Amino acid sequence: MSYVGETLSNLLHQTAFFNLTWGNYVMILVAFIFLFLAIKKGFEPLLLVPIAFGMLLVNIYPDIIASPEETSNGVGGLLYYFYSLDEWSILPSLIFMGVGAMTDFGPLIANPISFLLGAAAQFGIFGAYFMAILLGFNDKAAAAVSIIGGADGPTSIFLAGKLGQTGLMGPIAVAAYSYMALVPIIQPPIMKLFTTKAERRIKMQNLRPVSKLEKILFPIVVTSVVCILLPTTAPLVGMLMLGNLFRESGVVRQLSETASNAMMYIVVILLGTSVGATTSAEAFLNITTLKIVALGLIAFMFGTAAGVLFGKILCKVTGGKINPLIGSAGVSAVPMAARVSQKVGAEEDPTNFLLMHAMGPNVAGVIGTAVAAGVFMAIFGI
Repeated sequence: MSYVGETLSNLLHQTAFFNLTWGNYVMILVAFIFLFLAIKKGFEPLLLVPIAFGMLLVNIYPDIIASPEETSNGVGGLLYYFYSLDEWSILPSLIFMGVGAMTDFGPLIANPISFLLGAAAQFGIFGAYFMAILLGFNDKAAAAVSIIGGADGPTSIFLAGKLGQTGLMGPIAVAAYSYMALVPIIQPPIMKLFTTKAERRIKMQNLRPVSKLEKILFPIVVTSVVCILLPTTAPLVGMLMLGNLFRESGVVRQLSETASNAMMYIVVILLGTSVGATTSAEAFLNITTLKIVALGLIAFMFGTAAGVLFGKILCKVTGGKINPLIGSAGVSAVPMAARVSQKVGAEEDPTNFLLMHAMGPNVAGVIGTAVAAGVFMAIFGI
């Protein structure tokens, strides 16, 4: 009987109940909230479901992301190896290839002024950088945190790894992806605050047709120009444009389909669960994380506001031909930010179709955030 009792006691003490802290329960609750938002509310489920599940797993079984040095058999946890691909910048770069293969750059080519709106939305990144310095972050940590303002998870992970801020990568990535998912909640109040009803009702002219040659040359020219000026952006901009060239060339349909479907979804699973697994209670529930989350939100709000305000300027300059709402799409949450521009515009006038116009600044924002990351890396000599 003593053997049976000892065995049952050992089994009981192996359950998670004896090892969980109050912090673990808090993070498990956060994981449940994320799952609710993703499944019930439909907020970027492709991102939030794997992130939330990774969060759930690590707070029940921390060893799932343990390094080989932390285990008794010298073999790391499953998600440790997934996370290593984040640190090595492999998964963020592959995500960019998939995004390129899925994205039509036609609206940006047809309306080059969209580049300016995408650039204006990056104001939040550099504004947050100086705020982070004031809050006590060192220069590299401040840069890694501020890039959240671009609402671009892969770039946030990429820059944090390149700047040696792997200790902050988890909170940075979770904040970036969370704000990407919450774009429909965060952006509309800011857009309405800085625009009038008359501005929101502005109808824009149909975009001109873009030739196949233009679409083929675009990724080649952008890669050549951007990567010559900022070589450190090559992993992101290069993969983004390679994926787009797969799409537009018309001669590698299999590669385009693989990059935009099977490979993209595999990478999202690996990246999402590994990012979620960095949110153990010990790593996430602290003052530094709260600062990162707050700074990321401020940067994102500033970026949205800057895009809208610059849109107002262009509206005046063009005699009312630009709807300022499309400026909010300059953050690089593709295509969610463009959809929000469409939604807010349609609330004022259901016959107003801004989606394709907003896609121009939206894809420009993807390039802009990658360039902003390259600027930081150039500043720090990475």
